[in-house]
Formats: sequence, C-alpha cells, structure tokens
Amino acid sequence: MRRIPASVIGVTCATALVLPLAPSAVAATAGPGQPARAAPRAAVTAESGTTGSTESLPLQSLDPDRASGAATFGLAPRSVRNFSLLGVVWDDPAAELHGQVQVRTRGARTGSWSDWRDVEARNADHAADPGTSGTGERASGRVRGATAPLWVGDSDGVEIRVLAESGGPGHTGTAAEAAESTENAVLPLPSGMRLELIDPGEGSASAAGTTDGPADGTGVRRKGAVTRQRANPYTAPRPDIVTRADWGADESLREKGFVYTDEVGAAFVHHTASGNGYTCEEAPSLIRGIYRYHTESMGWRDLGYNFLVDKCGKVYEGRAGGVAEPVLGAHTLGFNSHSMGVAVLGTYSSTDPSDAAVKGIARLAAWKLGLYGVDPGAETYLTSEGGNLYTKGTRVRLNVISGHRDGFNTVCPGGKLYDQLGTARSTAAGYQGR
Repeated sequence: MRRIPASVIGVTCATALVLPLAPSAVAATAGPGQPARAAPRAAVTAESGTTGSTESLPLQSLDPDRASGAATFGLAPRSVRNFSLLGVVWDDPAAELHGQVQVRTRGARTGSWSDWRDVEARNADHAADPGTSGTGERASGRVRGATAPLWVGDSDGVEIRVLAESGGPGHTGTAAEAAESTENAVLPLPSGMRLELIDPGEGSASAAGTTDGPADGTGVRRKGAVTRQRANPYTAPRPDIVTRADWGADESLREKGFVYTDEVGAAFVHHTASGNGYTCEEAPSLIRGIYRYHTESMGWRDLGYNFLVDKCGKVYEGRAGGVAEPVLGAHTLGFNSHSMGVAVLGTYSSTDPSDAAVKGIARLAAWKLGLYGVDPGAETYLTSEGGNLYTKGTRVRLNVISGHRDGFNTVCPGGKLYDQLGTARSTAAGYQGR
C-alpha cells in the first residue's frame, strides 16, 4: 500500500466559478497611509453540482475613527447572498490584524438586524505551519491571514467595520516622547482585507464513500492501527463518529493526497472561537462552513482539526485520511506531528463547556489514543518544531491530553474549557479501564 510521505505532498486546487461583483462590492482606492486594496479573489466560488458557496467582498476605506484618527475599513449595510458563517481574510499569512472587527447581520427569516458582534481578530495562534519541510499548510503558496470564523445563522444582509488599534512603534526621541508616541501611534492594518460570507449548503453527493477514508484512495484500509489496538490491554470502544460523508463534506474542496505522521501520542484540545449560537442540529452546517473557510478562504489543504465535538457531545471526523490513522493535522503550530487536534465547536473563554462535550472529548481520546497504546491520563514528551512558546528542537513535557495553550502562547481553548481538561483526562483513562 503506497503511503504519501509528508515531504512530497502535492498541491491541487479546486476550480472556482467566478461571478461578477456587485457595484457596491468594488474595492475602494486606498488613501495615503492606508493598506493597498487587493483585487477580489472571487466574488462567489461554487462547485458545479454541489451546494454551498463563498462570497468574497473587498473591504473599503471608511472615514477615520473620530476619537483616535485610526484607519477604518469596512462595508456599509448591504443585501448579499444567503450565508451563515463569516470571517475576514488578507493577503499575507504572516501579517496580524491589530484591530477590532465588528459585524452585524440581517436574519434571512426575520428581516431584523442583529446587534454588533465581535469577530476574533487575534487568530495568529491558529496560523498555518510555515511549511519549511513541505508538510505545512503554507507549502501550497496560497495561504492567507484570517480572523476566526463566526457563525451567525441564516442571513442575507451584513455590515462590517475594522478599526485599527493604537500602540504601534513611535518616533525616536526622548524616553517620554517615545512612550507617548508609542501609546498614540496606530498600527497598520494588513493589505487585501476581504469579508468572506459562507453558505455551507446542504452537503453533496461527492462526499459518498469517504466513511473511514482509505489512506491511498483504493478502498482498502491499512491494518496497522487495528493490529496495534488488539495488542494493547487498555482499549476503549470506538465512539460513534459522524463521518465526512455524513456531515456533507464536499471532497472537491480539499487536496486529494493525505499526509501522515508516525503515530498519535497526544491530543490537543481547541475551541473553534466561532460563537455558541448554534444548535446541535446546525453543527454539520457549522462544520461545513469551517471546512470551506479553511480551504477556500484561508487556502489550507483541508479542515485543520482531526476531529470536532459539538455541545451535545457528538464527535465528527475532521481532516480526511481515516479516523483510525495518524493523519497530520494543522491545529497546534510546532506540535502537529505525533498528535491529533480535537476542536469543540464554540467559544469557551467565559462560557462553560457542556458536560456532554467534555465526555465527547474523553470518549474520542480514550479510543484513538488506545489504538497507539497511550494512557490519556499520563504525561509525555514531544519535540517542538518551532513556535512562539518553544523553539525548534525543544523537548517538552506535556499532558497526553493538553490544551492548545500548552504548546503555543494562546488563550485557546478558552479558560473555561481548559479548566475541564483534568476531568477529560481522568474520564478517558477510566474508559480505557485504567
């Protein structure tokens, strides 16, 4: 069975249908000191014979903020194609958006406008791997910077504003002058900012036949993981997993090859930072939206997480390649090898995760880590491949079930979810019979 090594992964891109932009969506010419306006990537992309689409609108220069004089970009209220999830992307994946992003949307069924809502702009901690070894998401050459996605439900109108932050580098001079200048300076916004409006659609027939993802597309599954599970005295039953076919993944959006790591020795827990306003019935739509955002808008080769868990505790297959396989994900910069990424749908900085969601993490971790003989309640050592917390080559002692923040300087998975990881570890160990 031929397995595609990480070092020679190829790149393929879905073909997009480009439709003309509405007059109101045409990019404005940037004024002095403003970010240059990039041409729109596409007004709408859609796959022939499938449902779901992405409408990409370049942000326009608005009047500066009256209080600070800071640059402001956005879009005036407008009618758009129906969408349920949104985010902002920009050209340079290495650039950070130092600013406040706020949106309000119009419900398609009610016709009422929502209050202003914050979009999580500090999303660099979820950035793609640099790809220096050919394994990272940036190896495709089409990766973009992005905010976190925000789930807003079925909507047909939008307004957005992006306000630059102060606190940038100031001019040189006396210490007092430099301090005052630094405090009052305005940080530049990244160039090519575009609002991505995503209609997740209803799924597509192209997802059929991907239930457990044969590693090489032949329909034959590899047996290594099954053999390893049988040899391990501490195992746990496989939880019910909603497959990509079941949640309606459009397989034409992702790259065709798969990249694998050697084993799964740890699990990193995340939250999607997409808000908690979804119902469990809407979870498949939310996942389809995040999948489309990761692939079409951010330029990744597939959904970044290996698995997702909703607020009702249901487990979903994430990145393709086989749920029992050591699929290389894009979830924890510096520690994607030898690990899996599990994202709980929602935002848990100030909201407690449900007991069902924590049990969902535990059931999944007990089974998947059990395939590789790993105790979910133990500690392990992983070698960093480079990040903002550990330099490349650093051997790091971690809990087998860790939070994103344990491997990278970030608030993810949110303080409230992070506080529940001890419960997830002990519950998972119990499921393994330890």
